[in-house]
Amino acid sequence: MPHMTLRDIANALGLSVSTVSKALRDSYEISKDTKERVIAYARANQYLPNRMAKSLKEGKSGSIGVVVCSIDNSFVSRMLDGIDGACTEAGYEIIIMQSKESLTQEKSCLKQLEARGVEGILISPSAETVDFEHLLALREAGIPIVLFDRISERFQSDQVGIDNYQAAFQATEHLIANKYRRIAMLNIGPDIHFASQRGAGYLDALRKNHLMYGETLIRLCRPVTGITLKDCVKAGIQSLFSLEVPPDALFTATDQLSTQSLSVLHEMGKRIPEDIALIGFSNTELADVLTPPLSTLHQPAFEIGRLAAEKLIGLITRKGVPEGYETVRLPARLDIRSSSRQRFSG
Repeated sequence: MPHMTLRDIANALGLSVSTVSKALRDSYEISKDTKERVIAYARANQYLPNRMAKSLKEGKSGSIGVVVCSIDNSFVSRMLDGIDGACTEAGYEIIIMQSKESLTQEKSCLKQLEARGVEGILISPSAETVDFEHLLALREAGIPIVLFDRISERFQSDQVGIDNYQAAFQATEHLIANKYRRIAMLNIGPDIHFASQRGAGYLDALRKNHLMYGETLIRLCRPVTGITLKDCVKAGIQSLFSLEVPPDALFTATDQLSTQSLSVLHEMGKRIPEDIALIGFSNTELADVLTPPLSTLHQPAFEIGRLAAEKLIGLITRKGVPEGYETVRLPARLDIRSSSRQRFSG
């Protein structure tokens, strides 16, 4: 069935094409009754505007670019659900691209989105992104940008994420309250802002409780060419267990580190939490059915995505230079399960 056109609507209602077009754009030149007739007929007959024609005439693409590290985990998928809902309600389509944690790939994604004329960009920066000059250049070219999930003080913009420091502090204090005293951490690198904030929360919780081993129990897990994330996690955990006094608990700083650590510990024959407790950031829906059920820091992924999209749409529709930027830090939820249960009964 061919797509209905403006002329089809005009012929059916006995109106001019110009009147129909103006009615659909809510022009002040058209009466309320005529607008209601046109809109009702268009909806009843599933009229879809020619986005490309509209783009050429109005200088608007009606699309928003979204750059994420990867779409292969539940946390990112839920953020994209939130983004899609807000954008659909506002009449925008989204173009999703993946950086695969590569700065080079991220820059390529952004160039493609710019070439496709997106009206704004939502981005969760790659693990390699520590310099934001490429984003500054896009903004100077007139493209609004909002950071989500991986917020950073190194780039001035509206941003939406979680309170990374407080979440890590809370998880570490939970382990301490459950009588764990040698708490290790797997992180992805101090040069990444959200990771450094999680590291700071962990260290401050140790200091508050007079556990002074500091960074000696931190291991960094950033895969490089030819080495998988699981290999990095395995090397880090083996290094910790080779210490004269190994850790009795492990805090993992990302969703992927959490699930990979659980897998590696099982492969090594370690009992959780008898040999080592485990808690980490994770939005997996399977946390309750893992062996053992995994204690997690659950991030409000859907809300992060939706709020970031709403902020970007606000920038697009208001136009001009914003008066100031806002960073929204939503709380993470600590879900306590068997993997970090109290070590001693009494």
